Amino acid sequence: MMLGLVLLGLTSPALAVDRAELDDRIRMLTGRFEAMQVQPDKRVPANVLRQAKGIILLNTTKAGFMFAFQGGDGVTMVRDQYGRWSPVAFITRNEGSFGFQAGGEQNFYVILLMTTNATRTLLKPAIDFGAEAQGTAGNNSSKVEGKIVSPLHSVLVYSDHNGFYGGVAFKNGSLAPADNDNRVYYGQYVSMSDILFDKKLERTPAADDLAGKIKTYSEK
Repeated sequence: MMLGLVLLGLTSPALAVDRAELDDRIRMLTGRFEAMQVQPDKRVPANVLRQAKGIILLNTTKAGFMFAFQGGDGVTMVRDQYGRWSPVAFITRNEGSFGFQAGGEQNFYVILLMTTNATRTLLKPAIDFGAEAQGTAGNNSSKVEGKIVSPLHSVLVYSDHNGFYGGVAFKNGSLAPADNDNRVYYGQYVSMSDILFDKKLERTPAADDLAGKIKTYSEK
């Protein structure tokens, strides 16, 4: 019963989200991206950012004792053949695990999709995101969680960790479209393809700002 109340508390805010809160989420993720880019040991190199065909900004929180729950919210954009970034699509991450573990941790990830095929994974109902992986690019490398790092480096992952979390656990998680958030934000039901690939929507001012920041740090 206690576990049910905890999980309800973690999921209830998402059910009541409105357009203003979603704009704030984009701005918060943009701010975290900027903060990461001013850290020489963690930032994404400009030449790598320039080559990216898609980007995911993901903020996650992990907490628990014995049973742990990790949830997170993020946004994703893809770049068309002319170099123009799409509107944002909202995504979510949920993961439950059980094992010998305790602590709390907040993580921010910048996940770069380096090929057109990699961007098409965003159209799947869920992307596995539960096993240990190593994301490496340039002289930077960071330990991240995910099954989306390919040996051909079609996906590169950068992270900025805060907090502590230790232990061994069996994990099962996913990264998936946040359909309700996308519906609220655009005022209608829209698919990931509608938002990212089909040019059916215009970027909002908050998304314009994010696209501008990506461009700025691609040129530095």
